[in-house]
Amino acid sequence: MIKNQLLLILTCLFLLTVINSYSQTQDKTRPQPNVVIILADDLGWQDVKCYDIDEPSPYETPNIDAMAKEGAMFWQAYSPSPTCAPSRCAIMSGNHPARAQKTHVGGGQPPTVSKNATSRMMEPWFSGRMPANEMTIARALKENNYTTGHSGKWHMAMGHHTFPQPADQGFDFARSNRGVTRRMKPDRLSAFSTDAPKEKLPFDKNGFVVNEQTQDALEFMEKAGEKPFFLYYAEWLVHAPIQTRNRRLLEKYANKLGVEFPASPDDWEMLGQSNPFYCAMVESLDYHVGEVVNYLKTTNDPRWAGHKLYENTYVIFTSDNGGAENKGKEIITDNYPLDRGKKSPKEGGVRVPLIITGPGIKAGVQSDVMINGLDFYPTILALTGTKKPEEKTLDGCDISSLLLKDPTDANLVKNENGKERTAMMWHFPNNALQSTIREGAYKLIKNYDHLGNPKMEEFELYQLYSESGKSNRVDIEEAKNLAAEKPELVTKLNKKMTEQLTEMKASYPYYNPFFKGNLPNKETVPTVQSNKQDGNKVIFTYKENGAKVVDAHLLYTLNGGEKPEEWFRVSADLSAKNTAEAMLPIGTTHYLINLIDENNFLVSFPEMKDSKTLKKSKGKHSDDALVPVK
Repeated sequence: MIKNQLLLILTCLFLLTVINSYSQTQDKTRPQPNVVIILADDLGWQDVKCYDIDEPSPYETPNIDAMAKEGAMFWQAYSPSPTCAPSRCAIMSGNHPARAQKTHVGGGQPPTVSKNATSRMMEPWFSGRMPANEMTIARALKENNYTTGHSGKWHMAMGHHTFPQPADQGFDFARSNRGVTRRMKPDRLSAFSTDAPKEKLPFDKNGFVVNEQTQDALEFMEKAGEKPFFLYYAEWLVHAPIQTRNRRLLEKYANKLGVEFPASPDDWEMLGQSNPFYCAMVESLDYHVGEVVNYLKTTNDPRWAGHKLYENTYVIFTSDNGGAENKGKEIITDNYPLDRGKKSPKEGGVRVPLIITGPGIKAGVQSDVMINGLDFYPTILALTGTKKPEEKTLDGCDISSLLLKDPTDANLVKNENGKERTAMMWHFPNNALQSTIREGAYKLIKNYDHLGNPKMEEFELYQLYSESGKSNRVDIEEAKNLAAEKPELVTKLNKKMTEQLTEMKASYPYYNPFFKGNLPNKETVPTVQSNKQDGNKVIFTYKENGAKVVDAHLLYTLNGGEKPEEWFRVSADLSAKNTAEAMLPIGTTHYLINLIDENNFLVSFPEMKDSKTLKKSKGKHSDDALVPVK
């Protein structure tokens, strides 16, 4: 009897919750919802207190923890890339970094090695920026009567201030102040903020340094007026330089960690989560996140009388990639139990905190469903009733049903074919030279630099969780390679990953023919014998020395000799025997050809200096390239 009564009570409570969620989203008086994306920089999965597992973290994040209690907290959320720029471009464009050819920071340069004699491989060409005409989420929302604002870090171009900027890609309001993250001079134990009347970076009433990035975000929301708004608040925190202008916080964490207050500004070399400078940065980030959320909670909604902005705003909090564990000798943080960090597609480099709050989302839900930053674009379209732009490719999934119905039900995350998404793929042909795919409990890593390399296996396979359907930890540390034990699963996952990369026309790293060590087949690479120009057509003849040429690219720049010099890539035609032909785009100032043979060696003509030589000479790639005949 008691059990039946308890079951009836629980059923009624569940129905009331569902009805409340439905009424929240279906209320006819409710105007279009606002959307706020808060993107932290280099914040790791274990840098937020509410994500603590195993060893307790010293970082204090009460405002972010409070968000987790008010919405859905995802334990298996991922960034699109292990580095900044490609993740930001992917979130803003909805396109996978492999499809966008934007796989790392920087870019827009011909493929070169770090050092000819010692580099086995070279990164492929990758784009220096998101295309200027990209249909960003901001542009899509503007077409649905939204006002759009950006505050903080952009970095979706070759440099922080190079074209295109937020105003070029759909934002009505754009501010890029560095705020409290401006480098302290002459060092990080100088220029602490003070209470002096003319202090440039003063304290607020709560003892935290006023952050221009946050103030800009608040100003945008205040000016939004009678329009629904989309705010992209991209914090520079907690990216290097590792510093704090708040001496009080530095002293607080030195005491909490049981370490001496730093007597020298030199690198912090103590292992683990022991850096008091970084601790202070994490708490400062949390405080500024709290400022934005508090504004939403305390400000009347001008479009909905009697309600606060927070009641009608979806807030997405996450990070652009995993935590940066070190920079040079500086030990910043520790992502353990996850392996590696920023610049690695292992779990420590791509798993990130993710908390989403808003109308219709149940409070205090913790979910093990896999989510990716690529999902934000289609989800925001659905939550705001915005039409998907025509001919727009979106590589993420619409998770609005998941958020509004049951954030713990993975069956609600469906691909365009209507089937549950069970796999997620990353492509990082830069730095780590890897591609990875996770399907269910398993994660496969493909290492491209395995040819003739005794230190590198082609595949690594890890079982992160149990296969029971519940996320019971098995090896989230990625410590036990199962590739030799499960060859069939390796083959299956590699096939699926290769199919996705092929469909996206992904670029891969190449072997270096000038490497002085042993590399199979390097003696068979082709050589370019001549080149000529016929109008706008350029023709290169080459000799095959045992390996067949399977692909060719024309690399060109429209601003040779300028800074920054930006290079683009187009395919060259190999239809004629031993020739590569391409049309020079209008405005080309310099160009070169890349030949790729069947063993994945790249040959450049003219030959480009390696990056260390180029940096030492302070030269540009155009110094060695061909110049069109006018």
